[in-house]
Amino acid sequence: MNKLEIIENELVPVYETSTGEKVVYGSELHEVLGVRTPYKDWSTRRLNDIDAVENEDFEAAQICAPSGQTKKDHIIKLDIAKEMAMLERNEKGKQVRRYFIQIEKKYKANQFAGLSAELKAVIVVDKRVTKVENEVKMLGRELEDFKMDMPILGVEIDEITAAARRKGVECLGGKKSNAYHDRSLRSKVYHDIYGELKRQFGVSTYKAIKRSQCQDALGVINKYTLPYILEEQIKDCNAQINMEVA
Repeated sequence: MNKLEIIENELVPVYETSTGEKVVYGSELHEVLGVRTPYKDWSTRRLNDIDAVENEDFEAAQICAPSGQTKKDHIIKLDIAKEMAMLERNEKGKQVRRYFIQIEKKYKANQFAGLSAELKAVIVVDKRVTKVENEVKMLGRELEDFKMDMPILGVEIDEITAAARRKGVECLGGKKSNAYHDRSLRSKVYHDIYGELKRQFGVSTYKAIKRSQCQDALGVINKYTLPYILEEQIKDCNAQINMEVA
């Protein structure tokens, strides 16, 4: 925000940058507001209060005091300065805020001065198109969020059931194991895997898990471990020797 040119000085000096941005010096705003708190503490608190971003909403600056010493200051965009004034919650803060609003209106009105009617119309249409585009983008994000908040469908269900099958086979000791061919034991394992999903996500069926939780559900399955009693039953079953009857 270099090369500042003062454009208004009725209440708080307002400057314009080389790019047309309207700004104020934080120390001058602080003085007009009549804040008793030292500038350094006040500016830090107020900029934090409104979540102002350095080098986007304001810039640090150095000014030379009458004593010849260099003091820290800030060059603050007008809309941010307006919020800082409003936070004072007193008559002076309201006065400064109204002053900034009047300046904003004045320069918005002046931006079309000298332009042809055709060019003014083009600018107005362009702004409307930009507004519509932004609204469409916002609607798209909301729609995407809505989709992700829906229960899992199609491919997500297939992913979860495939992961559950793989984990079940692994827990049972492979497809050639005695435990895998024991229908009752195999059923208990899969019932417990799906039961873990329901417990973790607080649903009555794994199909009620949200689409946004699909990857988390796969993680739960991959980290699943057998409960002690079921693990012992599988070990006992797989330890049995199959006797072939001649």
